[in-house]
Parts: sequence; C-alpha cells; structure tokens
Amino acid sequence: MELRQLEYFQMASRLKNLTRAAQRLRVSQPNITVAIKKLEAELGVQLFDRSQKQLSLTPEGKVFLKRIELALRNIEDAVLELNDYKQLQKGTIKIGIPPMMGAYLFPKVFSDFRRIHPHLDVLLYEEGSLTIREKLESDELDFGIIIVPEKTPNLNVLRMSRNQLMACVSQKSPLASADEITPQDIAESDLIMMKEGSYLRKVVQSKLSELRISPHTVLESGQIVTIKGLVEHQVGIAFLLDFICDDSPNIKAIPFYDPIFVDIGLAWKKGKYVSKAAQAFIDFCANPL
Repeated sequence: MELRQLEYFQMASRLKNLTRAAQRLRVSQPNITVAIKKLEAELGVQLFDRSQKQLSLTPEGKVFLKRIELALRNIEDAVLELNDYKQLQKGTIKIGIPPMMGAYLFPKVFSDFRRIHPHLDVLLYEEGSLTIREKLESDELDFGIIIVPEKTPNLNVLRMSRNQLMACVSQKSPLASADEITPQDIAESDLIMMKEGSYLRKVVQSKLSELRISPHTVLESGQIVTIKGLVEHQVGIAFLLDFICDDSPNIKAIPFYDPIFVDIGLAWKKGKYVSKAAQAFIDFCANPL
C-alpha cells in the first residue's frame, strides 16, 4: 500500500469524480483509476460503487476513508512541523475570503503581511462564508476571514471588526431620503441578493423570515461590483456591510430600523496543527499595522 494510493482515494472520495480528482492532483485519470483498483485488490474489498453516474463510496469505502483521513492528516502535520525549522523562509498559507471582503478588506491585509513576511506565499480562495467554514473543517483551507456565526464549536475565531448591515439604494431612489429602512420598505422593494453560500445572505433571510416578509428577489450575484452597479441603476436594493459603499457617491447606505451588526474574524480549525507561517498570520491579524 502506497501513500499516493491513499491520497488518490481520498481526493476521489471528496470530489466524487475521477476526472476532477485527477485535475486537482495534476495527474492523469488512468493513473488514479489504476492506483485505486490496485488498492481495492490489495484490501480485497470494493471501495467505490461505480454503478451510478456519480462516484460513491461503498460501506467498506466509508469506513476506510474515515481511518485514512486521520492518518493522512497526521502525516501532513508531521511535514509541517519539520518545515518549521526553515524559520519562515518558506511556507504557504491558504485563506478563504468572501468576495465582499476580498475586494475591500483583504488587499491591505495582504500587502502589509507580505511586506513583513516576503518569503511566505498566500493563496486566496474566494467563497461564501458558509462554504469557507466547510472547507476549514475538511482541512482544505488554513484560514477563513468570515462573518462569524454565533456558535463556532469546531473553529477558533479571532474577532477583527464589528460592522453594520445596511440597505443600499440608489441616490435617485425615493428611499434615499430615509434615515432608516422599515419592513414595509423592504416588502415593497425589489431585492438584489448575494448568492447561496453567503452567510450574509443567511442573516438577511433570517431577518426577513422573522418579519414575515416574502422577499421579491429579482437578481442574485456573488460579485460586489455587479451588485453595486445594479443598485446604482435602480434595479433594486441590496443588503451589504457598511464599508462597501463608502466610496460610492451614487449609492446611499441606510441602516435597518432595528440595527443589525455582524462580527468579521479570522477562523481556523480547532485541533489542527498551526505551523509557524500560520501563527505568523494569526499574530499579524491580532496586531495589524
């Protein structure tokens, strides 16, 4: 049994597709297919049910995956510990960040951190906060800069800022003269929403449900520039964090009649080994320039 066979099996299990697993691992699909068949032959069991369109694990495969994921995680941690001896002369940090924060908060964080630690590579992945949390728990990311939920049982969180959720409208909208947004205003408006996977969308939907408002959503987007452009052209109103429209003279950001605040923080998985490179990033976020 070889380490690469276990890595191929793990990736195929996660993606449920041999072609995508091969692309992610940068090997040919036949290599993965042959390696997994050899692994099944050595174990004497079938790990995948290939009778369906989507690759799925057999009961035996599920048991085996659970065991080898722990072993592979331990091996990865051992390698990280050894790399620490390089005294931060080399290292990679994988960070997930929602598009909203990626466009407005992360550039300064990234440039300041790189100035202090020029030898460390930072890989950025733009995802919604909910997706980022899932990838942190599955060890696909080292960190996430996310909107922090009330409960984070599997994550460590370093809170970085508190921000207010605002209703953003065109300066030409009749609502632009309002000091606050009321439930009636929302019920009578066309809404532009963030895509599924965004924790901010979940916050908004929860609030609308609490107010018993059935939203009239006309468009969804994961791109902040697109959403702001739609708001400016009076397509609808959007719910964004306070700092998003500070530099947008054609948009008015209006608070809810009952203000809604969220915390933004750095999150990482509890119990996961923290390399020196990762610790350097935690320390930087705790004491930014």
